[in-house]
Amino acid sequence: MTHRPSMLLPWLAFCWLMVCLPVRAADLEAIQARGELRHLGVRYANFVTGTGDGFDVELVRGFAEHIGVDYRLVHSDFYTVIRDLLGKDVVRDGEQVRLEGNYPVRGDMIAAGFTVLPWREAVLLFSAPTFPSQIMLIARADSPLSPIPGSDDLTADIRATKALIGTNSLLVMERTCLDPANYGLRGKGIELRAYTRSTNINEMVPALLALDADLSLLDVPDLMTDMQKWPGKFKVIGPISEVQALAAAFPKDAPELRAAFDDYLRGLKADGRYDRLVDRYYPAARRWFPVFFAPPR
Repeated sequence: MTHRPSMLLPWLAFCWLMVCLPVRAADLEAIQARGELRHLGVRYANFVTGTGDGFDVELVRGFAEHIGVDYRLVHSDFYTVIRDLLGKDVVRDGEQVRLEGNYPVRGDMIAAGFTVLPWREAVLLFSAPTFPSQIMLIARADSPLSPIPGSDDLTADIRATKALIGTNSLLVMERTCLDPANYGLRGKGIELRAYTRSTNINEMVPALLALDADLSLLDVPDLMTDMQKWPGKFKVIGPISEVQALAAAFPKDAPELRAAFDDYLRGLKADGRYDRLVDRYYPAARRWFPVFFAPPR
């Protein structure tokens, strides 16, 4: 008896291919047709708290309502969040950035206190700024280093702060806003100690207090929350960076989704809801960034 070739094997091969290939990013119309917005969030400072709320959680939940879809938070981390958005891993080679591999696409947008950096702009679309930040050098309270006096010249203050690092060991976290390569600290003879026990920036101050290094980089949003958690345990030496912008990030092929978010953000700032979010999650923010939060003229 002769058996005809089964059509089952080609069908199974097709199904396997569909499962393994990453799903392309969805723009606004596709997300509205699907009926759900997937928010890629990272547990960090008060942007995504891990308990179902946070500045960016409320921000994106409101955006989902604005465009008429359900909201879903998808937890990620700073090492994989771009991969979870694009289905590609980001590889940095000096100033060059390339995308490699094929991975599942797990979300439609990133909002996690996500810093706008040149290498990220090469592969992502960023919204208008949602919050300000800045990178600081911190030390334990008992460190012999004293904070710089500070001046009206931020460039000079950054230079003075960097000079104080000297032979001290410096705790950093690569592939995040605390990556020393972002601030000209690599290749300068500084003893850099990469924190690798997790990708959670919230752990930098506990690691510093546990003597993992003499000094550490830390961003201001985390600094504001950590000053409340560990009052008097560490001190700010001075700035390492200019003031930075945090923003929501989208795939390059989702311009309409980004445009809708910017429109929503403008409305949020106009009717006072944005200010209420800031007051709830970062009540000290206006003292750190008076220019960013100055009322429009």
